[in-house]
Amino acid sequence: MARQKPLKLYRNIGIIAHIDAGKTTTTERVLYYTGKKHQIVDVHDTKDGKGSTTTDYLEQERKRGITIQSAAVSTEWKGHQINVIDTPGHVDFTIEVNRSLRVLDGAVVVFDGVAGVEPQTETNWRLADQYNVPRMCYVNKMDRIGANFKHCVDGIRNRLGANAVLCQIPLGSHDEFIGMADLIAGVGYIWNSDDKDSTWETIPLDQIADHPKVKAFQAAGDREWVANLASLREQSIETAVEMDDDAMDAYLSNGDIPSLEKLKECIRKGCVAGKLVPVFCGSSYRNKGVQQLLDGVIDYMPYPGENGGISMVDEDGHIIGEQEVSDDAPVRALAFKVINDQFGTLTFTRIYSGVIKKGDTLQNVTRGKKERVGRIVEVQANATKEIDEVRAGDICAFVSMKETETGDSLTDPAHPVLLERMRFPDPVISVSVEPKSRNDIDKMSTALYKMVKADPSLKLEVDKETGQTVLKGMGELHLEITIDRMRTELGVDANMGKPKVSFREAFGQTVEHTYTHKKQSGGSGQFAEVKMVFEPGEPGSGVVFSDEIVGGRVPREYIPAVQHAIEVESRQGQVAGYEVLDFKARLVDGKYHDVDSSALAFEIAGRQCFREAQRMSKPKLLEPIMSLEVVTEADYLGDIIGDINRRRGSVSDQGQKGPQAFVQGFVPLAEMFGYINFLRSATSGRGTFTMIFDHYEEVPANLVDKLMEKEAK
Repeated sequence: MARQKPLKLYRNIGIIAHIDAGKTTTTERVLYYTGKKHQIVDVHDTKDGKGSTTTDYLEQERKRGITIQSAAVSTEWKGHQINVIDTPGHVDFTIEVNRSLRVLDGAVVVFDGVAGVEPQTETNWRLADQYNVPRMCYVNKMDRIGANFKHCVDGIRNRLGANAVLCQIPLGSHDEFIGMADLIAGVGYIWNSDDKDSTWETIPLDQIADHPKVKAFQAAGDREWVANLASLREQSIETAVEMDDDAMDAYLSNGDIPSLEKLKECIRKGCVAGKLVPVFCGSSYRNKGVQQLLDGVIDYMPYPGENGGISMVDEDGHIIGEQEVSDDAPVRALAFKVINDQFGTLTFTRIYSGVIKKGDTLQNVTRGKKERVGRIVEVQANATKEIDEVRAGDICAFVSMKETETGDSLTDPAHPVLLERMRFPDPVISVSVEPKSRNDIDKMSTALYKMVKADPSLKLEVDKETGQTVLKGMGELHLEITIDRMRTELGVDANMGKPKVSFREAFGQTVEHTYTHKKQSGGSGQFAEVKMVFEPGEPGSGVVFSDEIVGGRVPREYIPAVQHAIEVESRQGQVAGYEVLDFKARLVDGKYHDVDSSALAFEIAGRQCFREAQRMSKPKLLEPIMSLEVVTEADYLGDIIGDINRRRGSVSDQGQKGPQAFVQGFVPLAEMFGYINFLRSATSGRGTFTMIFDHYEEVPANLVDKLMEKEAK
């Protein structure tokens, strides 16, 4: 079957933002205005559990009114196929944004018009930078009290470092928000009402100031935007033409303003190349601006392959080439998400090249296994529609793939190649998990395995000393929801223990140590001697092994065994058994025996040398330090700051976000369990907080024993 729609008419986009900026509400409006659904469900109407928005269909999402897992929907707008992924905004579920951005061609970043740039916005923005994803900004909630478009744009430019081009500015704010001025098209859109089917007037830019609704604006800031429309349009045109040499020459030489098509072409060129970011505005809840945002997606977001294909890598992760997006190339696809439920497994996949049909066999290059494609489905959140084939640029799901996990490369068996993998954060918090009854042990193990397979930011371990099953994740909410989803989706009840911190260890100082392994027990014995220097490294430098043997003092074939020993042994330090971070291990000398030396003997010597050297180095215990932001009313700031100091934290910044005050700082994770209870009590339920892992820091010596005692309980 031939391609139904040219690749240029496809848009694969994600909607990303901080929690509560309006991503899901915007997605609901997108589906309504594109004719995909006939009624709108608002997030605040789902907490009774009776209804759900299209993309927040999990019971846990409806109850909490937040997005927990990314959900994919497909729709059409003006002849273009738009595949949308609505992602979570809560920091505990950053993994969902990470893997979505990995396979998307563009992203719409949604901002709360009052709060502006928030911590999770910055995290998501950095992820988009990492994956080279073009972005456009949508300043939402312009109808809220305290909405401040200038504050938001300043944050985009200064905190995110974006070259923002204002495509729209708001007309009014709060209850006077009536529409927006389109600086590129040179017109204003003024809505007749807040109704979802309301029409709007389109009037020339120079007539906006005389409109009766605009003349009635009370706020000085709103009147100032309107007074400056001409100069703002000029600034936007200047930013746009910088992307095209001919347009720039004509504009600077003769003052020729390019046609609307040429202006859009310039902005698109800059947006796709990541050189500028178009800014739109509106109020999704009040049904204003979503249609224009959809026009912007078509005008400025890239089609699959427009900003390059996907990198191909060798087994060590080094880039060896790029696969362009084309139907005619061998099949290359990336599995970016796995969902397990009582009906089976759905493997969400982005097709980068080639054509995949039902019944085809693919090579899972990551795991060295073959997978047969049974059913292929197009996903509409929690509903699926069966399709016969998928082509380059498509996002689909394969049903019941047995071996494939998140990040795996699926290719034509005749042309196997690894695609660049995603990078996932390490978990910072752990809990013990046990079944409600002894009969459920096997069921719980199977359910936990499925949850971990679906979510790479979860890790599962068995404590060697206690035999307990330990689940590690990104935060208290992350782990709590994982256990709850096991109950609702897989029918397995489990009890969750008290959360524990994932500490780390480090060398306290440089140590030179020699260890000799000698064993004689009849016949050939074991002999190996290694002399090593262990040096503390810079934060984030990892474990570095350096072979500095000269003159054959240790034969070449034994050195990998020493390196392997150091890498394995560093997973369990000598202070309290935590992983050892950031050090350099230099193998400088050694001895061997012609008969008694072996790789095993040198591995044992390497392990013992590491253990003794770490103990001698006055090792340090490190704890995760979290970046914290609390937003509340100014009256409560004193209590919040005092509490941060009591928790061994430090305040880095404080100020105003619209009518709300905020305080930012750094606090040890060990002191933050149950923080939400304190915050609710201290602020009469009005405060909110965001917490994200920032770095590891040494635990003060006088607190090591106390913290270890607390963790052991």
